[in-house]
Amino acid sequence: MVLSLLSVNETDAQSNATPLCFSINSPTFKPNHTIASAYFSAVFSGLGLSSNLFALVVLAKTFQHTKSRSRSSFLLFLGGLVFTDFMGLLVTGSIVVSFHITHFNWRQLDPHCHFCNFMGMSMVFYGLCPLLLGAAMAIERYIGINRPFSRSTAMTNSRACSTVAIVWVTAGCISLLPLAGLGNYHLQVPGSWCFLNIGSKPLDMTFSLIFSLVGLLSLAVSFLLNTVSVITLLRVCCGQDGRQRRRDYEVEMMVQLILIMAIASICWCPLLMYILKSVVVSSVAADPYSVLFYIRLATCNQICDPWIYILCQESRLRCLLRRPCCRAASSKWAGCFSGFGLPHGTRSWIPGSTSSSDVPF
Repeated sequence: MVLSLLSVNETDAQSNATPLCFSINSPTFKPNHTIASAYFSAVFSGLGLSSNLFALVVLAKTFQHTKSRSRSSFLLFLGGLVFTDFMGLLVTGSIVVSFHITHFNWRQLDPHCHFCNFMGMSMVFYGLCPLLLGAAMAIERYIGINRPFSRSTAMTNSRACSTVAIVWVTAGCISLLPLAGLGNYHLQVPGSWCFLNIGSKPLDMTFSLIFSLVGLLSLAVSFLLNTVSVITLLRVCCGQDGRQRRRDYEVEMMVQLILIMAIASICWCPLLMYILKSVVVSSVAADPYSVLFYIRLATCNQICDPWIYILCQESRLRCLLRRPCCRAASSKWAGCFSGFGLPHGTRSWIPGSTSSSDVPF
């Protein structure tokens, strides 16, 4: 009896001495140090970093030659998004690759969980930023297409930069919630990264809900506003005054925004829905290997995003956009993207127009 009590006390002492990010509530696993994992992480991170860096160069050159206010503010949003993706891969990828190369021991390197908390915060911050920025760009395009007059006086480059900064601050505040006691960051399978704990404790459930709902709400806002913007563009482009509108910039930006939304939905919805299901439906700890698969899928968003900016800046797309938008319509609509109907220097007053006719394409 005495021996059993002593063993229980020793177990309690060990669990109390164990840092929270390595506690028994974390998923149990054996670190898997394989050459395949090291090469996969290195190639994955290298491809993403090089793609985002190339996209930054493309966006910077495009911004220098842009005279349209609507296009320049949209490029600032894109620049903020690609810079966030680049930094996210740089921070999290360097930690994961270092783990696979050096095989460091988390408990020895980070006995107080500061490093694990930093990585968990980075995963949440750089995960929410693209979703929130996508929603912000959808709002900007909705106002630019449907409320051109209010947008022309309200959305400046400085305000676009301020909006990007607000998104960063919002995502940063959410990522800091576990440090304030709402939820926890725990070491995850295969021992190379830290993320929020999808457990059954009330605080863990609350933080998991906040993360998943904010992400899903951002995607829902993007889908709703982008749908309205596309309908407006199609109605104006294929309408009676299609020849009187310059549609090249608007259509090109909407093509990029739709692709951004589609890739973000494909990459992030499985993880967000899985977290929501684990918390709301089953109320049990999620399968760590499923979380690992979904987080890898979500990380693909940071690699696919920059190629949207790279490919959509090529002259081939612009030549494509100069084709008639409605092939079945009569020949009087054949110049719906040409924009030669307005006098030089005149801004269209029809809802959906944000470009002046004197802006070179």
